[in-house]
Amino acid sequence: MTIIKQEDLIQSIADALQFISYYHPVDFIKSLAAAYEREQAPAARDAIAQLLINSRMCAEGHRPICQDTGIVSVFLKIGREVHFEGALPLEEMVNEGVRRAYLLPENKLRASVLSDPAGARKNTRDNTPAVLNVSIVEGDKLDVIVAAKGGGSEAKSKFAMLNPSDSIVEWVLKTVPTMGAGWCPPGMLGIGIGGTAEKAMLLAKESLMDPIDIQALQARGAKNRAEELRLELYEKVNALGIGAQGLGGLTTVLDVKVKDYPTHAANLPVAMIPNCAATRHAHFVLDGTGPVALKPPSLEDWPKLTYSPQNARRVNLDTVTREDVQTWKPGEVILLNGRLLTGRDAAHKRMTDMLNRGEKLPVDFTNRFIYYVGPVDPVREEVMGPAGPTTATRMDKFTRQMLEQTGLLGMVGKAERGPVAIEAIKDNKAVYLMAVGGAAYLVAKAIKKSRVLAFEDLGMEAIYEFTVEDMPVTVAVDSKGTSVHQTGPAEWQAKIVQIEKAKK
Repeated sequence: MTIIKQEDLIQSIADALQFISYYHPVDFIKSLAAAYEREQAPAARDAIAQLLINSRMCAEGHRPICQDTGIVSVFLKIGREVHFEGALPLEEMVNEGVRRAYLLPENKLRASVLSDPAGARKNTRDNTPAVLNVSIVEGDKLDVIVAAKGGGSEAKSKFAMLNPSDSIVEWVLKTVPTMGAGWCPPGMLGIGIGGTAEKAMLLAKESLMDPIDIQALQARGAKNRAEELRLELYEKVNALGIGAQGLGGLTTVLDVKVKDYPTHAANLPVAMIPNCAATRHAHFVLDGTGPVALKPPSLEDWPKLTYSPQNARRVNLDTVTREDVQTWKPGEVILLNGRLLTGRDAAHKRMTDMLNRGEKLPVDFTNRFIYYVGPVDPVREEVMGPAGPTTATRMDKFTRQMLEQTGLLGMVGKAERGPVAIEAIKDNKAVYLMAVGGAAYLVAKAIKKSRVLAFEDLGMEAIYEFTVEDMPVTVAVDSKGTSVHQTGPAEWQAKIVQIEKAKK
Protein backbone atom coordinates (compact mmCIF):
# COMPACT_ATOMS: atom_id res chain seq x y z
CA MET A 1 0.00 0.00 0.00
CA THR A 2 1.16 3.54 -0.85
CA ILE A 3 0.20 6.36 1.48
CA ILE A 4 -0.21 9.77 -0.18
CA LYS A 5 -0.23 12.55 2.38
CA GLN A 6 -2.85 15.24 1.94
CA GLU A 7 -0.24 18.01 2.01
CA ASP A 8 1.85 16.33 -0.68
CA LEU A 9 -1.06 16.25 -3.15
CA ILE A 10 -2.14 19.82 -2.33
CA GLN A 11 1.34 21.28 -2.70
CA SER A 12 2.11 19.30 -5.85
CA ILE A 13 -1.03 20.62 -7.55
CA ALA A 14 -0.29 24.18 -6.40
CA ASP A 15 3.30 23.99 -7.65
CA ALA A 16 2.22 22.47 -10.98
CA LEU A 17 -0.31 25.24 -11.60
CA GLN A 18 2.29 27.90 -10.90
CA PHE A 19 4.76 26.05 -13.14
CA ILE A 20 2.40 25.88 -16.13
CA SER A 21 1.35 29.50 -15.72
CA TYR A 22 4.78 30.63 -16.97
CA TYR A 23 6.38 27.58 -18.66
CA HIS A 24 5.05 26.33 -21.97
CA PRO A 25 5.64 22.60 -22.58
CA VAL A 26 8.92 22.21 -24.46
CA ASP A 27 7.24 20.21 -27.25
CA PHE A 28 4.93 23.17 -27.85
CA ILE A 29 7.80 25.69 -27.96
CA LYS A 30 9.80 23.61 -30.43
CA SER A 31 6.76 23.05 -32.64
CA LEU A 32 5.84 26.76 -32.56
CA ALA A 33 9.45 27.72 -33.38
CA ALA A 34 9.39 25.34 -36.36
CA ALA A 35 6.11 26.93 -37.51
CA TYR A 36 7.76 30.36 -37.27
CA GLU A 37 10.60 29.20 -39.53
CA ARG A 38 8.13 27.77 -42.08
CA GLU A 39 5.69 30.67 -42.09
CA GLN A 40 5.55 32.83 -45.23
CA ALA A 41 2.64 35.13 -44.34
CA PRO A 42 4.12 38.33 -42.83
CA ALA A 43 1.24 39.01 -40.42
CA ALA A 44 1.16 35.42 -39.15
CA ARG A 45 4.95 35.33 -38.79
CA ASP A 46 4.80 38.56 -36.79
CA ALA A 47 2.13 37.06 -34.50
CA ILE A 48 4.11 33.84 -33.93
CA ALA A 49 7.21 35.91 -33.13
CA GLN A 50 5.25 37.78 -30.45
CA LEU A 51 4.04 34.47 -28.99
CA LEU A 52 7.57 33.06 -28.80
CA ILE A 53 9.05 36.23 -27.32
CA ASN A 54 6.24 36.45 -24.78
CA SER A 55 6.76 32.79 -23.84
CA ARG A 56 10.47 33.28 -23.18
CA MET A 57 9.80 36.46 -21.18
CA CYS A 58 7.33 34.56 -18.99
CA ALA A 59 9.80 31.73 -18.44
CA GLU A 60 12.42 34.24 -17.36
CA GLY A 61 10.13 36.43 -15.25
CA HIS A 62 7.86 33.73 -13.82
CA ARG A 63 4.71 35.59 -14.85
CA PRO A 64 1.62 34.25 -16.67
CA ILE A 65 1.80 33.49 -20.39
CA CYS A 66 -1.76 34.77 -20.76
CA GLN A 67 -3.86 37.06 -18.59
CA ASP A 68 -6.58 34.39 -18.75
CA THR A 69 -4.94 31.93 -16.39
CA GLY A 70 -7.69 29.45 -17.08
CA ILE A 71 -10.18 27.17 -15.43
CA VAL A 72 -8.40 24.20 -13.87
CA SER A 73 -8.95 20.60 -14.95
CA VAL A 74 -7.33 17.80 -12.96
CA PHE A 75 -7.18 14.18 -14.13
CA LEU A 76 -6.40 11.64 -11.38
CA LYS A 77 -5.64 7.98 -12.03
CA ILE A 78 -5.62 6.40 -8.59
CA GLY A 79 -3.91 3.06 -8.13
CA ARG A 80 -5.97 0.48 -6.24
CA GLU A 81 -3.22 0.26 -3.60
CA VAL A 82 -3.14 4.01 -2.92
CA HIS A 83 -4.43 5.36 0.39
CA PHE A 84 -4.85 9.06 1.18
CA GLU A 85 -3.83 10.34 4.59
CA GLY A 86 -5.64 13.50 5.67
CA ALA A 87 -8.94 14.96 6.80
CA LEU A 88 -10.05 16.56 3.54
CA PRO A 89 -12.08 14.76 0.86
CA LEU A 90 -10.18 14.25 -2.39
CA GLU A 91 -12.00 17.05 -4.23
CA GLU A 92 -11.19 19.51 -1.43
CA MET A 93 -7.51 18.55 -1.57
CA VAL A 94 -7.49 19.42 -5.25
CA ASN A 95 -9.32 22.71 -4.66
CA GLU A 96 -6.94 23.69 -1.88
CA GLY A 97 -4.07 23.17 -4.32
CA VAL A 98 -5.81 25.44 -6.83
CA ARG A 99 -6.47 28.05 -4.13
CA ARG A 100 -2.81 28.13 -3.08
CA ALA A 101 -1.60 28.46 -6.65
CA TYR A 102 -3.93 31.26 -7.67
CA LEU A 103 -3.43 33.32 -4.50
CA LEU A 104 0.36 33.00 -4.32
CA PRO A 105 1.56 36.59 -3.68
CA GLU A 106 4.74 36.22 -5.77
CA ASN A 107 2.74 35.31 -8.88
CA LYS A 108 -0.95 35.83 -8.20
CA LEU A 109 -3.04 34.35 -10.99
CA ARG A 110 -6.30 35.77 -12.31
CA ALA A 111 -9.44 34.38 -10.70
CA SER A 112 -11.86 33.73 -13.56
CA VAL A 113 -14.26 31.12 -12.14
CA LEU A 114 -17.83 32.24 -11.41
CA SER A 115 -20.39 30.44 -9.25
CA ASP A 116 -24.11 30.45 -10.11
CA PRO A 117 -23.30 30.52 -13.85
CA ALA A 118 -26.91 31.00 -14.98
CA GLY A 119 -27.67 33.56 -12.28
CA ALA A 120 -25.55 36.02 -10.28
CA ARG A 121 -22.25 34.78 -11.83
CA LYS A 122 -20.28 35.69 -8.72
CA ASN A 123 -16.49 35.34 -8.85
CA THR A 124 -15.22 32.75 -6.36
CA ARG A 125 -12.05 34.87 -5.99
CA ASP A 126 -9.65 31.91 -5.87
CA ASN A 127 -10.44 30.10 -9.14
CA THR A 128 -12.04 27.16 -7.36
CA PRO A 129 -13.59 24.73 -7.89
CA ALA A 130 -11.52 22.73 -10.33
CA VAL A 131 -13.08 20.29 -12.78
CA LEU A 132 -12.01 16.90 -11.47
CA ASN A 133 -11.91 13.62 -13.40
CA VAL A 134 -11.10 10.47 -11.42
CA SER A 135 -10.47 6.88 -12.47
CA ILE A 136 -9.30 3.85 -10.50
CA VAL A 137 -6.49 1.80 -12.07
CA GLU A 138 -4.20 -1.01 -11.09
CA GLY A 139 -1.01 -0.16 -9.18
CA ASP A 140 0.31 1.77 -6.21
CA LYS A 141 0.87 5.23 -7.73
CA LEU A 142 -1.20 8.37 -8.17
CA ASP A 143 -0.98 9.67 -11.74
CA VAL A 144 -1.87 13.37 -12.02
CA ILE A 145 -2.45 15.67 -14.99
CA VAL A 146 -3.08 19.34 -14.24
CA ALA A 147 -4.28 21.75 -16.93
CA ALA A 148 -5.41 25.37 -17.03
CA LYS A 149 -7.75 26.03 -19.95
CA GLY A 150 -8.42 29.54 -21.21
CA GLY A 151 -12.01 30.65 -21.72
CA GLY A 152 -11.44 31.81 -25.31
CA SER A 153 -10.45 28.38 -26.56
CA GLU A 154 -12.91 26.52 -24.35
CA ALA A 155 -15.70 28.67 -25.81
CA LYS A 156 -14.99 27.21 -29.25
CA SER A 157 -15.62 23.60 -28.21
CA LYS A 158 -17.91 21.76 -30.61
CA PHE A 159 -19.99 18.61 -30.49
CA ALA A 160 -22.11 16.80 -33.05
CA MET A 161 -24.03 13.56 -33.08
CA LEU A 162 -23.32 12.48 -36.65
CA ASN A 163 -24.97 9.68 -38.54
CA PRO A 164 -22.77 6.57 -38.74
CA SER A 165 -22.33 7.10 -42.49
CA ASP A 166 -21.28 10.77 -42.14
CA SER A 167 -17.70 11.92 -42.73
CA ILE A 168 -15.85 13.09 -39.62
CA VAL A 169 -13.29 14.87 -41.82
CA GLU A 170 -16.01 16.83 -43.63
CA TRP A 171 -17.58 17.85 -40.30
CA VAL A 172 -14.25 19.07 -38.91
CA LEU A 173 -13.38 21.02 -42.07
CA LYS A 174 -16.83 22.62 -42.11
CA THR A 175 -16.71 23.43 -38.39
CA VAL A 176 -13.19 24.83 -37.87
CA PRO A 177 -13.80 27.99 -39.96
CA THR A 178 -16.90 28.75 -37.86
CA MET A 179 -14.70 28.87 -34.74
CA GLY A 180 -13.00 32.04 -35.92
CA ALA A 181 -9.72 33.02 -34.28
CA GLY A 182 -10.98 33.43 -30.71
CA TRP A 183 -9.24 30.18 -29.76
CA CYS A 184 -5.87 31.83 -30.52
CA PRO A 185 -4.32 29.61 -33.17
CA PRO A 186 -1.83 28.12 -33.76
CA GLY A 187 -2.66 25.48 -31.19
CA MET A 188 -3.96 21.93 -31.07
CA LEU A 189 -7.26 20.29 -31.92
CA GLY A 190 -8.48 17.46 -29.72
CA ILE A 191 -11.00 15.13 -31.38
CA GLY A 192 -13.06 12.65 -29.35
CA ILE A 193 -15.02 9.99 -31.23
CA GLY A 194 -17.52 7.49 -29.91
CA GLY A 195 -18.93 6.50 -26.56
CA THR A 196 -21.76 8.82 -25.58
CA ALA A 197 -22.00 12.61 -25.81
CA GLU A 198 -20.18 13.22 -22.53
CA LYS A 199 -17.58 10.53 -23.23
CA ALA A 200 -16.68 12.06 -26.60
CA MET A 201 -16.13 15.46 -24.97
CA LEU A 202 -13.94 13.92 -22.27
CA LEU A 203 -11.90 12.04 -24.88
CA ALA A 204 -11.31 15.28 -26.80
CA LYS A 205 -10.15 17.10 -23.66
CA GLU A 206 -7.90 14.22 -22.56
CA SER A 207 -6.25 14.07 -25.98
CA LEU A 208 -4.98 17.63 -25.55
CA MET A 209 -2.84 16.47 -22.62
CA ASP A 210 -0.63 14.40 -24.93
CA PRO A 211 2.65 15.82 -26.31
CA ILE A 212 2.91 17.21 -29.83
CA ASP A 213 4.26 14.42 -32.03
CA ILE A 214 2.65 14.85 -35.44
CA GLN A 215 6.02 15.04 -37.19
CA ALA A 216 7.04 11.69 -35.68
CA LEU A 217 3.72 10.22 -36.81
CA GLN A 218 4.26 11.58 -40.32
CA ALA A 219 7.70 9.95 -40.38
CA ARG A 220 6.59 6.46 -39.28
CA GLY A 221 3.09 6.41 -40.79
CA ALA A 222 -0.32 5.60 -39.30
CA LYS A 223 -0.98 2.27 -37.59
CA ASN A 224 -4.76 2.62 -37.09
CA ARG A 225 -7.77 4.66 -38.21
CA ALA A 226 -7.36 7.23 -35.42
CA GLU A 227 -3.81 7.96 -36.57
CA GLU A 228 -4.94 8.13 -40.20
CA LEU A 229 -7.47 10.76 -39.17
CA ARG A 230 -4.78 12.73 -37.33
CA LEU A 231 -2.60 12.92 -40.42
CA GLU A 232 -5.47 13.75 -42.77
CA LEU A 233 -6.93 16.44 -40.51
CA TYR A 234 -3.55 18.02 -39.77
CA GLU A 235 -2.91 18.50 -43.47
CA LYS A 236 -6.43 19.60 -44.42
CA VAL A 237 -7.03 21.97 -41.48
CA ASN A 238 -3.76 23.76 -42.20
CA ALA A 239 -4.78 23.95 -45.86
CA LEU A 240 -7.73 26.14 -44.80
CA GLY A 241 -5.22 28.98 -44.56
CA ILE A 242 -6.65 30.38 -41.30
CA GLY A 243 -3.16 30.85 -39.87
CA ALA A 244 -1.82 32.35 -36.66
CA GLN A 245 -4.44 34.50 -34.90
CA GLY A 246 -6.71 33.98 -37.92
CA LEU A 247 -4.63 36.37 -40.05
CA GLY A 248 -3.98 33.87 -42.85
CA GLY A 249 -0.94 31.63 -43.12
CA LEU A 250 0.52 28.16 -43.36
CA THR A 251 0.03 26.97 -39.77
CA THR A 252 -3.36 26.88 -38.07
CA VAL A 253 -2.76 23.75 -35.98
CA LEU A 254 0.49 22.40 -34.56
CA ASP A 255 -1.05 18.97 -34.04
CA VAL A 256 -4.38 17.14 -34.17
CA LYS A 257 -5.12 14.52 -31.52
CA VAL A 258 -7.73 11.79 -31.88
CA LYS A 259 -9.07 9.44 -29.20
CA ASP A 260 -11.94 7.02 -29.78
CA TYR A 261 -14.18 4.65 -27.83
CA PRO A 262 -16.80 2.05 -28.78
CA THR A 263 -20.24 3.53 -29.42
CA HIS A 264 -23.86 2.57 -30.11
CA ALA A 265 -24.60 1.27 -33.61
CA ALA A 266 -27.02 4.14 -34.24
CA ASN A 267 -24.61 6.89 -33.18
CA LEU A 268 -21.39 8.63 -34.18
CA PRO A 269 -20.67 11.18 -31.44
CA VAL A 270 -17.83 13.55 -32.33
CA ALA A 271 -16.36 16.26 -30.12
CA MET A 272 -13.73 18.85 -31.00
CA ILE A 273 -11.94 21.02 -28.43
CA PRO A 274 -9.14 23.41 -29.38
CA ASN A 275 -6.14 24.25 -27.22
CA CYS A 276 -4.84 27.77 -27.65
CA ALA A 277 -1.39 29.30 -27.98
CA ALA A 278 -1.31 29.42 -24.15
CA THR A 279 -1.17 25.61 -23.93
CA ARG A 280 -0.77 24.77 -20.23
CA HIS A 281 -0.60 21.28 -18.75
CA ALA A 282 1.74 19.15 -16.61
CA HIS A 283 1.93 15.45 -15.80
CA PHE A 284 3.44 13.99 -12.63
CA VAL A 285 3.25 10.89 -10.44
CA LEU A 286 3.04 10.70 -6.63
CA ASP A 287 4.47 7.55 -5.07
CA GLY A 288 4.29 8.35 -1.36
CA THR A 289 7.79 9.79 -1.05
CA GLY A 290 6.67 13.43 -0.92
CA PRO A 291 5.52 16.26 -3.18
CA VAL A 292 6.73 16.47 -6.76
CA ALA A 293 9.07 19.18 -8.03
CA LEU A 294 8.73 19.67 -11.78
CA LYS A 295 11.94 20.29 -13.70
CA PRO A 296 12.05 23.68 -15.43
CA PRO A 297 12.92 23.70 -19.14
CA SER A 298 16.16 25.24 -20.31
CA LEU A 299 16.01 28.72 -21.80
CA GLU A 300 18.00 27.23 -24.68
CA ASP A 301 14.76 25.56 -25.76
CA TRP A 302 13.42 28.98 -26.86
CA PRO A 303 14.59 30.69 -30.05
CA LYS A 304 16.33 34.00 -29.42
CA LEU A 305 14.04 36.51 -31.11
CA THR A 306 13.57 40.24 -30.72
CA TYR A 307 10.45 42.14 -31.67
CA SER A 308 10.96 45.13 -33.94
CA PRO A 309 8.09 45.43 -36.45
CA GLN A 310 9.13 46.81 -39.81
CA ASN A 311 7.42 49.92 -41.20
CA ALA A 312 5.10 50.23 -38.19
CA ARG A 313 3.11 53.43 -37.78
CA ARG A 314 3.56 55.10 -34.37
CA VAL A 315 0.29 56.65 -33.13
CA ASN A 316 -0.39 59.10 -30.28
CA LEU A 317 -3.72 58.10 -28.75
CA ASP A 318 -4.05 61.47 -27.04
CA THR A 319 -4.14 63.42 -30.30
CA VAL A 320 -5.37 60.94 -32.93
CA THR A 321 -8.40 62.06 -34.96
CA ARG A 322 -11.12 60.36 -36.97
CA GLU A 323 -9.43 61.69 -40.11
CA ASP A 324 -6.15 60.03 -39.04
CA VAL A 325 -7.88 56.70 -38.52
CA GLN A 326 -9.26 56.72 -42.05
CA THR A 327 -5.72 56.54 -43.43
CA TRP A 328 -4.91 53.29 -41.63
CA LYS A 329 -4.69 50.24 -43.90
CA PRO A 330 -5.91 46.67 -43.23
CA GLY A 331 -3.05 44.54 -41.91
CA GLU A 332 -0.91 47.56 -41.02
CA VAL A 333 1.07 47.32 -37.76
CA ILE A 334 0.40 50.21 -35.38
CA LEU A 335 2.40 51.10 -32.25
CA LEU A 336 0.06 52.70 -29.72
CA ASN A 337 1.29 55.46 -27.42
CA GLY A 338 -0.61 57.48 -24.85
CA ARG A 339 -3.76 56.87 -22.83
CA LEU A 340 -5.81 53.75 -23.57
CA LEU A 341 -9.10 52.95 -21.82
CA THR A 342 -10.12 49.39 -20.95
CA GLY A 343 -13.41 47.56 -20.56
CA ARG A 344 -14.88 44.18 -21.39
CA ASP A 345 -18.16 42.24 -20.96
CA ALA A 346 -19.39 43.41 -17.56
CA ALA A 347 -18.31 47.02 -18.10
CA HIS A 348 -19.99 47.17 -21.51
CA LYS A 349 -23.22 45.72 -20.11
CA ARG A 350 -23.24 48.28 -17.30
CA MET A 351 -22.45 51.18 -19.65
CA THR A 352 -25.13 50.30 -22.20
CA ASP A 353 -27.67 49.89 -19.39
CA MET A 354 -26.75 53.40 -18.19
CA LEU A 355 -27.08 54.80 -21.72
CA ASN A 356 -30.49 53.16 -22.10
CA ARG A 357 -31.61 54.89 -18.89
CA GLY A 358 -30.30 58.23 -20.15
CA GLU A 359 -27.57 58.40 -17.51
CA LYS A 360 -24.16 59.99 -18.02
CA LEU A 361 -21.22 57.59 -18.20
CA PRO A 362 -18.44 57.99 -15.62
CA VAL A 363 -15.81 58.13 -18.40
CA ASP A 364 -15.66 60.32 -21.52
CA PHE A 365 -15.01 58.13 -24.57
CA THR A 366 -14.90 60.91 -27.16
CA ASN A 367 -12.15 60.13 -29.68
CA ARG A 368 -10.76 57.49 -27.33
CA PHE A 369 -9.82 53.83 -27.83
CA ILE A 370 -11.04 51.02 -25.59
CA TYR A 371 -9.03 47.84 -24.98
CA TYR A 372 -10.96 44.64 -24.31
CA VAL A 373 -8.89 43.22 -21.44
CA GLY A 374 -9.13 41.72 -17.97
CA PRO A 375 -5.58 42.05 -16.62
CA VAL A 376 -3.72 40.10 -13.96
CA ASP A 377 -2.93 42.04 -10.79
CA PRO A 378 0.61 43.50 -10.72
CA VAL A 379 3.37 42.15 -8.48
CA ARG A 380 6.74 43.52 -7.43
CA GLU A 381 7.69 46.52 -9.58
CA GLU A 382 5.01 45.96 -12.23
CA VAL A 383 2.61 48.69 -13.28
CA MET A 384 0.17 46.01 -14.46
CA GLY A 385 0.31 42.25 -14.68
CA PRO A 386 -0.08 40.32 -17.94
CA ALA A 387 -2.73 42.13 -19.97
CA GLY A 388 -3.44 40.42 -23.27
CA PRO A 389 -6.69 40.94 -25.19
CA THR A 390 -9.94 39.08 -24.71
CA THR A 391 -12.17 37.83 -27.53
CA ALA A 392 -13.67 40.85 -29.26
CA THR A 393 -16.79 39.19 -30.68
CA ARG A 394 -18.33 39.12 -27.21
CA MET A 395 -18.53 42.91 -27.42
CA ASP A 396 -20.10 42.92 -30.91
CA LYS A 397 -23.64 43.47 -29.63
CA PHE A 398 -22.50 46.61 -27.75
CA THR A 399 -20.40 48.10 -30.55
CA ARG A 400 -22.89 50.21 -32.47
CA GLN A 401 -24.32 51.83 -29.36
CA MET A 402 -20.85 52.57 -27.97
CA LEU A 403 -19.66 54.08 -31.25
CA GLU A 404 -22.78 56.16 -31.87
CA GLN A 405 -23.56 57.36 -28.35
CA THR A 406 -20.15 57.85 -26.72
CA GLY A 407 -17.89 59.18 -29.48
CA LEU A 408 -15.63 56.13 -29.22
CA LEU A 409 -13.10 56.11 -32.06
CA GLY A 410 -11.75 52.58 -31.98
CA MET A 411 -11.37 49.28 -30.18
CA VAL A 412 -8.54 46.85 -29.43
CA GLY A 413 -9.17 43.15 -28.87
CA LYS A 414 -8.44 39.59 -29.90
CA ALA A 415 -9.51 37.78 -33.08
CA GLU A 416 -12.16 38.73 -35.61
CA ARG A 417 -15.29 40.90 -35.45
CA GLY A 418 -18.66 39.65 -36.61
CA PRO A 419 -20.80 41.24 -39.35
CA VAL A 420 -22.86 43.33 -36.91
CA ALA A 421 -19.74 44.96 -35.45
CA ILE A 422 -18.05 45.40 -38.84
CA GLU A 423 -21.09 47.21 -40.21
CA ALA A 424 -21.14 49.51 -37.16
CA ILE A 425 -17.41 50.22 -37.56
CA LYS A 426 -17.89 51.07 -41.24
CA ASP A 427 -20.93 53.28 -40.61
CA ASN A 428 -19.10 55.28 -37.94
CA LYS A 429 -15.73 55.42 -39.74
CA ALA A 430 -14.13 53.82 -36.70
CA VAL A 431 -11.46 51.09 -36.54
CA TYR A 432 -10.78 47.78 -34.83
CA LEU A 433 -7.21 46.87 -33.87
CA MET A 434 -6.09 43.35 -33.01
CA ALA A 435 -3.54 42.51 -30.32
CA VAL A 436 -2.03 39.02 -30.24
CA GLY A 437 -3.89 36.64 -27.94
CA GLY A 438 -1.38 34.70 -25.85
CA ALA A 439 1.23 37.49 -25.71
CA ALA A 440 -0.03 39.00 -22.45
CA TYR A 441 3.29 39.63 -20.71
CA LEU A 442 4.74 41.27 -23.81
CA VAL A 443 1.75 43.64 -23.88
CA ALA A 444 2.10 44.36 -20.15
CA LYS A 445 5.65 45.60 -20.69
CA ALA A 446 4.19 48.37 -22.87
CA ILE A 447 1.99 49.63 -20.00
CA LYS A 448 3.81 52.41 -18.16
CA LYS A 449 0.98 53.73 -15.96
CA SER A 450 -2.36 52.39 -14.81
CA ARG A 451 -5.31 53.66 -12.81
CA VAL A 452 -8.92 52.61 -12.26
CA LEU A 453 -11.42 55.15 -13.60
CA ALA A 454 -14.77 53.46 -12.95
CA PHE A 455 -16.59 50.30 -11.85
CA GLU A 456 -13.87 49.26 -9.38
CA ASP A 457 -16.26 46.66 -7.95
CA LEU A 458 -15.89 44.67 -11.17
CA GLY A 459 -12.27 43.82 -10.35
CA MET A 460 -10.37 42.83 -13.48
CA GLU A 461 -13.41 43.94 -15.53
CA ALA A 462 -13.26 47.53 -14.23
CA ILE A 463 -12.53 50.46 -16.55
CA TYR A 464 -8.83 51.27 -16.33
CA GLU A 465 -6.77 53.90 -18.06
CA PHE A 466 -3.43 52.57 -19.25
CA THR A 467 -0.61 54.78 -20.46
CA VAL A 468 1.16 52.72 -23.10
CA GLU A 469 4.38 53.01 -25.07
CA ASP A 470 4.72 51.26 -28.43
CA MET A 471 2.02 48.66 -27.78
CA PRO A 472 1.92 46.56 -30.99
CA VAL A 473 -1.44 46.02 -32.71
CA THR A 474 -2.65 45.26 -36.23
CA VAL A 475 -5.42 47.05 -38.13
CA ALA A 476 -7.94 44.21 -38.29
CA VAL A 477 -11.02 46.16 -39.50
CA ASP A 478 -10.38 49.51 -41.17
CA SER A 479 -12.77 52.45 -41.38
CA LYS A 480 -14.16 51.11 -44.67
CA GLY A 481 -15.13 47.79 -43.07
CA THR A 482 -12.40 45.61 -44.60
CA SER A 483 -11.54 42.74 -42.24
CA VAL A 484 -8.16 41.00 -42.43
CA HIS A 485 -9.76 37.97 -40.80
CA GLN A 486 -11.76 37.56 -44.01
CA THR A 487 -9.17 38.61 -46.59
CA GLY A 488 -6.14 36.92 -44.98
CA PRO A 489 -7.40 33.32 -44.76
CA ALA A 490 -8.98 33.55 -48.25
CA GLU A 491 -5.69 34.75 -49.72
CA TRP A 492 -3.63 32.05 -48.01
CA GLN A 493 -6.05 29.23 -48.74
CA ALA A 494 -5.54 30.00 -52.43
CA LYS A 495 -1.77 30.31 -52.00
CA ILE A 496 -1.55 26.97 -50.19
CA VAL A 497 -3.33 25.31 -53.13
CA GLN A 498 -0.69 26.75 -55.45
CA ILE A 499 2.14 25.70 -53.12
CA GLU A 500 0.85 22.10 -53.07
CA LYS A 501 0.47 22.07 -56.87
CA ALA A 502 4.07 23.27 -57.23
CA LYS A 503 5.30 20.39 -55.03
CA LYS A 504 3.68 17.89 -57.37
